[in-house]
Amino acid sequence: MKSWSTPAPPTVPSRPDRLRLHDTATGRTRHPGNDAQRASLYVCGITPYDATHLGHASTYVAFDLLHRYWRAAGLEVAYVQNVTDVDDPLLERAEATGVDWRALAEEQTDLFRADMAALEVLAPDHYVGATEAVGLVVDAVETMLAAGRAYRVPGGDGEPDGDVYFDVRAAQSATDWRLGQVSAMGPDEMAAVFPERGGDPDRPGKRDPLDPLLWRVHREGEPAWDGRSLGSGRPGWHIECSVISRAHLPAPFTVQGGGSDLRFPHHEFSAAHATAVDGLPLAHTYAHTGMVALDGEKMSKSLGNLELVSRLRARGVEPVAVRAAILAHHYRSDWEWSEQVLTDAQARVARWRAALDGPHAAAGVAVLDAVHAALSDDLDAPRALEALDAWAAGTLPGLAEAAADPVPVVDVVAALLGLRLR
Repeated sequence: MKSWSTPAPPTVPSRPDRLRLHDTATGRTRHPGNDAQRASLYVCGITPYDATHLGHASTYVAFDLLHRYWRAAGLEVAYVQNVTDVDDPLLERAEATGVDWRALAEEQTDLFRADMAALEVLAPDHYVGATEAVGLVVDAVETMLAAGRAYRVPGGDGEPDGDVYFDVRAAQSATDWRLGQVSAMGPDEMAAVFPERGGDPDRPGKRDPLDPLLWRVHREGEPAWDGRSLGSGRPGWHIECSVISRAHLPAPFTVQGGGSDLRFPHHEFSAAHATAVDGLPLAHTYAHTGMVALDGEKMSKSLGNLELVSRLRARGVEPVAVRAAILAHHYRSDWEWSEQVLTDAQARVARWRAALDGPHAAAGVAVLDAVHAALSDDLDAPRALEALDAWAAGTLPGLAEAAADPVPVVDVVAALLGLRLR
């Protein structure tokens, strides 16, 4: 699947990798585990049945900061993102609107690409649809069945024979993975959110209510692929990220990223599936972004309370202002979008642009040092923007010394924060 195009970040003086990132799995803020030369990142992508809203944008901008930080530190970065281009929500929306599911997926994926390019989110090295990874899924599920870490569920109540489920208990007995070790959730919390996030705890024939679907055998009217010994059907959700990441990244890779609503079941079981196949952890570190609200409720497609990036762009809102509004909030915090948030960001961008014609336009070293220090501390973008405010006001420490080593501030801001002011 094609990705999108974004200009390469400007080259700025390198600063060392001093990153400390909050790890959901351990609750600790620590170095994420990459080596001194390279890092790897997997961020879970969209299910393309609707347009990119500010919650999506907030997540992808957050991990774009991580990507930019590593690159600015001189690391080689491998970045992968998936697209869940076949799944129940997509099929349901296609049926409800009378559109072919493939056309809907391609239309919404194209819109997402345009939104990401507008927001200066650096494109992943590999952008992979679930439909492109079906062969890898079949390989993995067959391996788990052979190892006794997956099982077939008999039909009944209108369901056909042969759906394949992951065996949570068997996987815990046979591998180092333990339920809850990625999401840091307890049993009651997992049981509560599992049915809300694509789980089917009441499916007859399952060995454990939390066992997730690996392979759904063909139903009339649904798309299907050759599953070899599994029979015709389509993948479950979590397995796609397991196999796509394994195909393109080291095992384990450095950071698994996504919204906090993916902690469980998605990231929990993506990690479990990978370990069940080859015995290795999925990732060193799990990082999650907060939720963005609108009108007092979490912004979500199911609720319909959305502010869309494309709608803002159609209004004539500059993407740099949208990005600045997102960066004004720490990536792990929950926050609420409003017109005032946007207005404040637009005013900030105007002040920064005005300062580019002032006496400190080449004081990039001072800005670089301040922004690097802020991002090193768990990607503290609000603190980085405060440093920009201080630069624009002429109060940032080190401005006089920076005059001896001129570096354009506009390049520093574009390279590390993805804010193209000119």
